[in-house]
Order: sequence, then C-alpha cells, then structure tokens
Amino acid sequence: MVISHKQESPKCDIFINKVKLKQTEKFKYLGTIISNDGKTIREISARTAQAKINCQKMKTILTNKHISIETRKRALQCYIEPVLMYGCEAWTISKQIQNKLEVTEMWFLRRMLRIPWTANKTNERVLNEANKRRSLVRTIRKRQATFLGHVMRRGKLEHLVTTGKFGGKRSRRRQREKIMDGLATWIGTGKVLDTLAAVKDRDLWRDMIANAYKQGT
Repeated sequence: MVISHKQESPKCDIFINKVKLKQTEKFKYLGTIISNDGKTIREISARTAQAKINCQKMKTILTNKHISIETRKRALQCYIEPVLMYGCEAWTISKQIQNKLEVTEMWFLRRMLRIPWTANKTNERVLNEANKRRSLVRTIRKRQATFLGHVMRRGKLEHLVTTGKFGGKRSRRRQREKIMDGLATWIGTGKVLDTLAAVKDRDLWRDMIANAYKQGT
C-alpha cells in the first residue's frame, strides 16, 4: 500500500522471491480498515454499519416498553456503542465525520423509542423523550484525549510517531485536519504545543478532559 493524498495513488512494485505483491487500496488490520488515502472515513462507515446491525439484532430488548428507558439506554451504551467506537482513539474527526456520528447517535435513539421519520420530530424532542443529551462524539474525544495522555507520558515509539514531522513543502491545497488539532480545540488549549505541555501533568490533564466532557465542546 502507498499512502498518499493524491486522488490516484502512486504505483509501487515490490517483489519477494521474484513474486510481485499486489498493491491494494485498503486492508483490514486488527479489525480496523487501513486505506491508502490516510483517512478514517471508510473505517467509521464500516463501524457505523456494524453497530446498526447489532442494534437491529437487539431490537426486541431496546424497543421493549416494559423495560425502563434507563435500562435500555444502558444496554445501548454497553453493547452497541463499543462496536461503533472500536479503535476511535486513532480517528480524525472532521466536521463531516462529526455530523455522521451525530446522525448515527440519533438513529439509535429513534429506533429505541420507535419514532419513525414520518413523525417529523426534531432531534431535540427525541433527546427530551429519551432524557438524554448528545454524548457519542464527546465520549470519543474523551477516549482520544485519555489515550494521548498515556502515549505522551510514556515517551516511546508512539510519542515519536505522534509528534514527528515530515520534511518537504506543504501542498497548495487546503491542509487536512489533524487529530491533534481537533483535540486541542476540544480540550480548550487551542494550540498543539500547549496541549502537549498540559499532557505532562497527569492531574491537570485529567481535570481538563473532565471539564471539556462536561461542557460538551
């Protein structure tokens, strides 16, 4: 695989014992889809689809009105959301992906409350009926920030990969959003360097994560 931001991936011929290896656009490694564009949209789409399938399998429990709404929300949190969030610590959450995740979260609640799209109920009304606030994206950000803290304080290879830079010039096109940029905005530091400095203090970093999660930024 050749990872590139170009629309057409560069060709690369690799031989092992005179046998040419097949170049691929994506493959699955440890349950996660790795694609040649370096983005996570394919992985998130696959995770979303799998979570919806599991939600349908648990339909008899999640939609059972004889079970309290709190218990059903707990079942959703324990058995469905982990399927969706597998490997989310490495996701880069752009505005497009955030919207996709929020739509998926509302899809779960509407199925659980048996609210059809023809009911013309707004997301706010659905959240009120479920006695819930949006939490999926905040939970993913929290897991990313917690994982970042472990990686940075450990100071091993993962630290080098996260903070390393490539040589050369940037392309003229709009730069891609990086996972560190998104975390810096969510945590409230605004700058990546300030974020990396805050990570070193475990207690401070933990308080910053809790505050960002509570505020829902």
